[in-house]
Amino acid sequence: MKITDVTAIVLCLPEVTDKCEGTQDTCLIRIDTDAGIEGWGEVDSCPTVVKAIVDAPLSHQICNGLANLLHGADPLDIADCHHRMMEGANYYARVGVGRHAMAGIDQALWDISGKAAGKPVYQLLGASGQNRFRAYASVLFGDTPDETYEIGRRWADAGFTAIKFGWGPMGQDEKQDIELVRQARRGAGDNVDVLVDAGQVWDWETGLKRANQFAEFSLFWIEEPLHPDDVAGYSRLCEASPIPIATGEAESETLAFERLVLDGGLHWIQPDPGRTGITTMVEAGRMAAEHDRKVCNHSFKSGVTIAASLHALAALPNASIFEFCMSDSPLRHDVTNEEFVIDDEGCVTVPEAPGLGVTINKETIATYQVA
Repeated sequence: MKITDVTAIVLCLPEVTDKCEGTQDTCLIRIDTDAGIEGWGEVDSCPTVVKAIVDAPLSHQICNGLANLLHGADPLDIADCHHRMMEGANYYARVGVGRHAMAGIDQALWDISGKAAGKPVYQLLGASGQNRFRAYASVLFGDTPDETYEIGRRWADAGFTAIKFGWGPMGQDEKQDIELVRQARRGAGDNVDVLVDAGQVWDWETGLKRANQFAEFSLFWIEEPLHPDDVAGYSRLCEASPIPIATGEAESETLAFERLVLDGGLHWIQPDPGRTGITTMVEAGRMAAEHDRKVCNHSFKSGVTIAASLHALAALPNASIFEFCMSDSPLRHDVTNEEFVIDDEGCVTVPEAPGLGVTINKETIATYQVA
């Protein structure tokens, strides 16, 4: 089997705001083969830049577009495809959005491999034996504490056993920070886990102060309280925090996760398959397991990313909880024909169909494609 084409498809809502909401636009990756099997992936990055990296023409030996580099390659040899991309785009794509573009391609390659084998991807990865995960409703803080209370009440009533509140006004004012978390806990109730995503708003001293102030609310974790590069700050914070600390959504390489675990003392890593791919997500998760740390996906995109996350987590022994994006955007719900729902116990199940186990809604692409 040979790759005949790699296509980056940019989808965008008619209006995009500066709200920290990852379902306003997206970039899908489609890989076509001479066997008639197509694979799909999704990238969580700047969509138009991803497309430029995929479509780029040859500049010289180590500066080529990803589609060019993969033309004629065997999609079942995922390691060779990675080598081609890392070597041929060495000049500009070893980190950042270049790796993000490769991550979407990696998802699509696994999708093809599963379809060719007639098996779901998690079986190819070596499943841990777990095929369902407790889902946490991933939402933004309300603009006010009172609105945050109502959001918590809504998703607790919907059957979630865990709710994560993120970004919004967090970090603007000490008193407001505390009241936002107080009302999040009050809305969720005592029997629902509450997670807080601070959104990179503090230095480590302020993060530790907030962790102590939030301790009375029995939080499951505090996510991304510091800038992603502040590994020294994470080390100080993780050592003293009464609440577990999670981060890693900004990373794309296993070595970066290892640095967060070994040098930063992190309790939870959060790889996003739209930035790491499935291959690196599993590698990073297994590394974390070796050091008795836990892993959870970061996923705030469509059903393609949800499926990729589930398959990767199913291959890991240290995964138990799943980020379940609650955005009402059509780019969250309508990109795939399949819907992901939580069951009566608040869990989501890994797809069992071959490959990623999802199919693409072509009408959604026709409606929202801009490039």
